Amino acid sequence: MNKYPLTTVVEKLPATVPFVGPETQERQSKIPFKTRLGANENVFGPSPKAIAAMKNVLDDIWMYGDSENHDLRQALAKFHGIGYENIVVGEGIDALLGYTCRMFVEPGTKVVTSKGAYPTFNYHVSGNGGELHFAPFEGDHENPQALLELANARGAVLIYFSNPNNPMGSWHNADVVQNLIDNIRPGTILVLDEAYIEMAPEGVAPKFDVSNPGVLRFRTFSKAYGMAGARIGYCIGEAGLIAQMEKVRNHFGVNRIAQAGALAALEDQDYLQQTIAEITTARDEIGRIATKHGLSVLPSAANFVAIDCAKDGEYTLSLANYMSQKGVFIRRPGIAPQSRCIRVSAGRAGDLLRFDKVLGDALAAV
Repeated sequence: MNKYPLTTVVEKLPATVPFVGPETQERQSKIPFKTRLGANENVFGPSPKAIAAMKNVLDDIWMYGDSENHDLRQALAKFHGIGYENIVVGEGIDALLGYTCRMFVEPGTKVVTSKGAYPTFNYHVSGNGGELHFAPFEGDHENPQALLELANARGAVLIYFSNPNNPMGSWHNADVVQNLIDNIRPGTILVLDEAYIEMAPEGVAPKFDVSNPGVLRFRTFSKAYGMAGARIGYCIGEAGLIAQMEKVRNHFGVNRIAQAGALAALEDQDYLQQTIAEITTARDEIGRIATKHGLSVLPSAANFVAIDCAKDGEYTLSLANYMSQKGVFIRRPGIAPQSRCIRVSAGRAGDLLRFDKVLGDALAAV
């Protein structure tokens, strides 16, 4: 066996992938997915203005993207009513979480998150040698009080909290989130993942306070804006904290096409609202389908719905595998008790018709 000059942290890590991608699954099974409802993608796609803007810069793709993401940062600052210096742009929230862990996590650093929450964050923590501590969900919601108490007990440097939550689609109102922010002890940073915030009801996002050095808030163009393949997101925080992230981010990581598309998408808020309406309609239809088959759905503030199958994770994994074999890609949460559910992205009418049919077959077969 070859011996490589790896760091101690990497050498001890197991080989893990937070999510096995649908393309990988298709290659393994040799069955193409006719319906793709498992990756929390926005099948309604980006604004036509964003598509046009991306096409318009194709001839310039020989150039690197603007390393400062200047125009997009200016537009985001104006849109949110904050300073240019309070925003950093990166290759989606996943990359920005990685930069955050590079800033704060080293071997032995204690980090608190919810058991069953977004696994890519855990992946970055482990990759830097951090020590993960898990608070349980409460009633299919992340539990802010439990996260606070665990962070205080362990002396955690980071607390990860998503609102709305992945994988359940649940959410807390702004006053609950603000209470979490207000009670974090000095020396701890709240990593507030708001990937689905545009699809949440009014009153879920607290007001921005960019004077607070204890909070980093993460947003993306992957979900409501329909640009997952472009890999572009941003982080909002206190200016000094953002300046520290500038030290470690990949300055040329966001390509020219993604920057142009995100800028145009941000400017087309009418299309965004149209998309959110389509997602809402699709969530309602998923609920109708689930009820038809004797299942129930959890209320969702995201572009997906968790369907409660009221059985264990082995059962829901069998359901998901059966549906994959029939060309319908869905997922199920990986950890109990969330694993009693399957998770289905909002889809077009044809997607949901096929999902309805195959779900019925799967329930009969499994």
